[in-house]
Amino acid sequence: MPRGLDHIVHAVRDLDAAADLYRRLGFSVGARNRHPWGTHNHIVQLPGFFIELLTLAEPDKIGDDGFSRLFATYNRDFVQRQEGLSLLIVESQDADADAAAFRSARIAGSDKLHFEREGKRPDGSTVKVGFSLAFADDVAAPEIHFATCQQHHPQNFWNPAFQKHANSVTGIAGIAVAAERPEIHQDFFETFVGAKATRIDGGFTVPTLRGEIDVLRPAAFVHRFGVTPPNVVSGARLAALRFVVADPALLEAVPEQAGIAGLFAGNATVIGAEDAMGAVLVFEPAAREPR
Repeated sequence: MPRGLDHIVHAVRDLDAAADLYRRLGFSVGARNRHPWGTHNHIVQLPGFFIELLTLAEPDKIGDDGFSRLFATYNRDFVQRQEGLSLLIVESQDADADAAAFRSARIAGSDKLHFEREGKRPDGSTVKVGFSLAFADDVAAPEIHFATCQQHHPQNFWNPAFQKHANSVTGIAGIAVAAERPEIHQDFFETFVGAKATRIDGGFTVPTLRGEIDVLRPAAFVHRFGVTPPNVVSGARLAALRFVVADPALLEAVPEQAGIAGLFAGNATVIGAEDAMGAVLVFEPAAREPR
């Protein structure tokens, strides 16, 4: 069964600056959360998908457990090289089954890993949220980590009040990956998502139950979005987040209000990686229904 996009990690050196950037771009940004292995985050929620703004704030808490190794240490090393999108997570109904499937396909990065933490509702009350992850490895993409995520208390995590944004973003349209040779990643993405890819100009696209994943050569990425992707000399990179907006007119002033540069590529407003802490952010109008 195909998996939908669940969340993505935007790894940064200065978490407060990242939260401020997303607020200036018109997003509602959640409170700071802390993990036992030393990472801190802010969450930006969309329906069924979220962005995890993340930094390693307490390196002395890194241990020898799976989350320390695959999450904290990995993101620590990632931001030493560059900021940007570091980890792609798709949804899971059964993390144990995902780990077994990944082992069978020879792409497993871990057994099931589980953790819980406290979260806060808008009224300040405390609730429990829990997640189980199964990591997968694309050996040809060492600059990206992949995982599935099973939520155990979703009613305590998802909140429509957190999904209302001043920029009128209503959901995730997709994620773009930049790669010198997209074809060498196709088998991995088909197995990871559970869906067949379709060839497009400059690469391929994989549909998910929530958004699509486009894997593009750098030249095709520039042609489509008008900005350069992150450097792929060390391997494929998570390059862009594509958002659906309800009111494109609101976006004309967003870059100026945020104090950063922006450009228009077709009908989309694009914020380049140099202005968005290593990530390309693309705001697209909702597709019109055929008459």
